[in-house]
Amino acid sequence: MQRINISDYKVTGPFQIDNSKTFEDYGLSKKELEKSLEETREDLGKLQDTLYAHGKYAVLVCLQGMDTAGKDSLIREVFKDFNARGVRVHSFKVPTELERKHDYLWRHYIALPARGKFGVFNRTHYENVLVTRVHPEYILGEYLPDIHSVEDINDEFWDKRFEQINNFEKTIAQNGTLIFKFFLNVSKDEQKYRLIRRLEKEEKNWKFSPGDLKERKLWDKYMFCYEDLINRTSKSHAPWYNIPADSKPAARLLVATILLEELRKYQDIKEPELDPEIKARIEEFKKQLENE
Repeated sequence: MQRINISDYKVTGPFQIDNSKTFEDYGLSKKELEKSLEETREDLGKLQDTLYAHGKYAVLVCLQGMDTAGKDSLIREVFKDFNARGVRVHSFKVPTELERKHDYLWRHYIALPARGKFGVFNRTHYENVLVTRVHPEYILGEYLPDIHSVEDINDEFWDKRFEQINNFEKTIAQNGTLIFKFFLNVSKDEQKYRLIRRLEKEEKNWKFSPGDLKERKLWDKYMFCYEDLINRTSKSHAPWYNIPADSKPAARLLVATILLEELRKYQDIKEPELDPEIKARIEEFKKQLENE
């Protein structure tokens, strides 16, 4: 197996989707990729226990990608060895009426993980500079005081929204949330294959929606928006990682590897020391229990 160099996938400079990988297998078979993931996620699960006991950092994992990119199955496979009390997944759909009565970041803010826990956003706050940018008419449903028609949604509007998102992430990062943002970069050909598979396999039919085909016709617009948002918002405290997603097993392994290697860099994440007075009386406490 070739070593996975996670820095190859971290966006630290100008990012171009056309020049980015959508496929990688690291020279491994599907079975070998799954075995490597099994080992990596076991280590990640142990680290999660330590993070939970340490209780000073939260971890926010953001997953973005086109339909069929593999977000759901990645969550299932990467976090399989986590203690359920230490991780929570949020899948953000069309905003509810209550959510529309708040600013667009509100529903994401209240879903942030507490210290010691992982939070996984399946689709994220970036939908607000992605889907709404492809379909600006959706903005009208946010009841914004200065927006009366689609014509009011101009470049200045998007500039402000990107600034707000960057400020949001900077604030939570400065207060102990470690942010990882993954763009599951699936090719248009692979998406076509996966959509056809949904239609051919009866147990996959429920995943298909005619709307998927309508959005597919807007592929180039989505790619422009993804490229722009990644370039505007990949920061040292909240970096984007381009994840080649045409191979689901390889994508899962890469995400797990990035999380494990980056979190291990935080040397202060350790299980808390037992109070010295209690530690000195461990044998005494054991005897009390044994003599019951």
